[in-house]
Amino acid sequence: MNYVISIINPDALEALTEICEKLSLPLTVTLHGRGTAMQGMLDLLGIESNEKRVVLTAANEEKTAQLIAAQRRYLHLGVPGHGFVIAIPIKSVGGGRAVAYMNGDTKNAKNTPAINYDYELIVAISNEGSTDMVMNAARAAGARGGTVLHGKGTGAKDAPKFYNISIADEKEVILIVSTAEQKAGIMRAILEKAGPDSKAGSIVFSLPTTEVAGFGVFDSAEV
Repeated sequence: MNYVISIINPDALEALTEICEKLSLPLTVTLHGRGTAMQGMLDLLGIESNEKRVVLTAANEEKTAQLIAAQRRYLHLGVPGHGFVIAIPIKSVGGGRAVAYMNGDTKNAKNTPAINYDYELIVAISNEGSTDMVMNAARAAGARGGTVLHGKGTGAKDAPKFYNISIADEKEVILIVSTAEQKAGIMRAILEKAGPDSKAGSIVFSLPTTEVAGFGVFDSAEV
């Protein structure tokens, strides 16, 4: 299972949304972003604006390959100025139902790659207005804080009728850095207090993190 991050031009968003729908990728969230290219480079490439769209989605290995191939073919990724896509392995997922939902099928198979680091990035995708509910649960389990991104859910339209997890239009993506030892407890607390059956409707997973800095007690002497 991967977390696929696509950085594209705004005019390519509709095409990418259609690709995600055809691949039945339900957990897809779109954020607004801005590129950092200098105006001279934009002029050279014939690009009028550096505004971007950041599309976040979860996909298994097969669909990750199909998603990237489709972006190369239809969005011309690889051509300067058209954007890029990366895939990051998901370390763990909170709950078998969430695994099934993210895979786009009814299997509750676990998918935990052998990736072990001292820190992990917990990602909670929740309904709008649920940040306090999620963070209260996370802090009670030892989380020091989090960062909230606001986005729009653009997942597969048929997914909500099969699962008790809905990708509403407006979503909050909450990022929490934790130690590997605390990760399971924090994810469990979020699922219990703000999980799929709650008003927050959170789906929670974690990504491996190789190094951290700026987190106070998290920082090691070597960092």
